[in-house]
Amino acid sequence: MYFKQFFDEKLAQYAYMVGCQANGTAIVIDPMRDIDQYIDHAAKQNLTIVGAADTHIHADYISGLREFADRGVKVYASDEGDKDWKYEWLKGSDYDYELLNDGDEFSIGNIVLKAWHTPGHTPEHISYFITDGAAADEPMGIATGDFVFVGDVGRPDLLESAAGQKDVMEPSARTLFGSVEKFKKMPEYMQIWPGHGAGSACGKALGAIPESTVGYELRYNDSLKSASSEDNFVKFILEGQPEPPLYFARMKRDNKTGPALTAGLPSPERLTLKQVEKAVSNDSTVILDTRERNEFSDGHIPGSILSPLNKQFNTVAGSYITEDEEIVLVADEYRLDEAVRDLYRIGLDNVTGFITHKDLEIYKEKGGTLDTLVTGTFETTELQSDGKVLDVRKASEYQEGHVDGALNIAHTRLLPRQDELDKETKYYVHCQSGGRSAVATALLKREGFNVVLIDDEYANYKRKVLA
Repeated sequence: MYFKQFFDEKLAQYAYMVGCQANGTAIVIDPMRDIDQYIDHAAKQNLTIVGAADTHIHADYISGLREFADRGVKVYASDEGDKDWKYEWLKGSDYDYELLNDGDEFSIGNIVLKAWHTPGHTPEHISYFITDGAAADEPMGIATGDFVFVGDVGRPDLLESAAGQKDVMEPSARTLFGSVEKFKKMPEYMQIWPGHGAGSACGKALGAIPESTVGYELRYNDSLKSASSEDNFVKFILEGQPEPPLYFARMKRDNKTGPALTAGLPSPERLTLKQVEKAVSNDSTVILDTRERNEFSDGHIPGSILSPLNKQFNTVAGSYITEDEEIVLVADEYRLDEAVRDLYRIGLDNVTGFITHKDLEIYKEKGGTLDTLVTGTFETTELQSDGKVLDVRKASEYQEGHVDGALNIAHTRLLPRQDELDKETKYYVHCQSGGRSAVATALLKREGFNVVLIDDEYANYKRKVLA
């Protein structure tokens, strides 16, 4: 059996290629939209991808299932759950597909995959038992998707907190408890191959270790350990979940109804100075600046939003840009493909142009107007003197301690909640260390708010208060 784990650092997402070397075929579980990475890797291993499977309707990225189906690869997806969570784009289509229910099996060469309905994170969620039929008649492990992670389980609140369904959070948590009870009965030696790692917004305490075993998780996974009773588990699992990024609802919709098919990654053109000026004046164009926050603060194209190319890039861009807006990137050429690919993975396909850091300098030299961010620190700024404090950390962080009188809106929820703010008020925007407050300040400035970036560690505020 051939086994390969793929990891995307920004989305903390794992996909898996499982191959039968005897007949040269393979399947990809939970593929991302840019499926060229899997096709290229399979070719290097002398394997042909003949199957692709999803564990559930994903909320944090566009699935590659439809891209594979459109290329004639047979795809497998859940037919569990209620009528609202079906793969609508598959049913009645001309694609080669199989919808799976609990206990259904299929084979890729000698590899046997068996569907196991594990609802709770979502109603339709299935995991896959994987057996190397050439060597054993029992599974060696489970591709658990967003059911069980290393150190955590999939959050059951997203149908309510991200997809907008009312009063389903607690029932989903109770359903998840039932799935956990079944998990406890699995052999302890069985390996666990999760759908996400540390940094994913699909849980609150995911570990960075890429795989685990049933036995280890039963001993050390706090979410599983909390399942001493159903009520205890529900309370624990719903407490402290981070606010989901705004784009999650759109991902759920697209993966359910069918992601748009494209001819591949967008190919933005390098803009001339006149084209940059035109983009600046176009209300339907978003200029997405990928530089570091200090560079952005010192000078950026007016109306730009900020999202440095770090682990938060997808989360910020997906929460601040809508699918209908054209995107012009500020990015150096050697990182252009990275930025375009990241946006493509979350369904932001309309990337029409780019300029480099050097182009931005020339733009300024030729008389182009640049804007700046007003910045301060906790030490130098009198926060309450002439405005209000806006804390853009998670609610759980805010509850642990905050500036007296501060308003709390998580940075990923600012776009839909901006009407809670007053454009006549000055806002001092802070987070834990300056990264989230920088992107939030840029967004609010673009929307016409009077903002000051507190580019500082929150620990310095606590020291100031205690001094």
